[in-house]
Amino acid sequence: MIKVVMLWFVVINIIGYVVMSEDKNKARKRRERVPERTLFLLATIGGALGVLIAMYRKRHKTRHTSFRIGIPLLLLLNVLLYSYFLR
Repeated sequence: MIKVVMLWFVVINIIGYVVMSEDKNKARKRRERVPERTLFLLATIGGALGVLIAMYRKRHKTRHTSFRIGIPLLLLLNVLLYSYFLR
């Protein structure tokens, strides 16, 4: 069970980082964007760390209050859930 949870943690956070980075690239090129709902969904299902890192490294969505507050709160929720499953 621990290996599965750790694998999920790594994979979903990589996906979260990549999707957030791709959204930034699409924003620069004025192309079709990734819906904010999708970014929050990735953060909710365990990828909040990846989304948060991409958010600040790429300087993307940092002016949005919903992201500045929501993603760290989802990270806290992720930490609680991961710690529960890794006991």
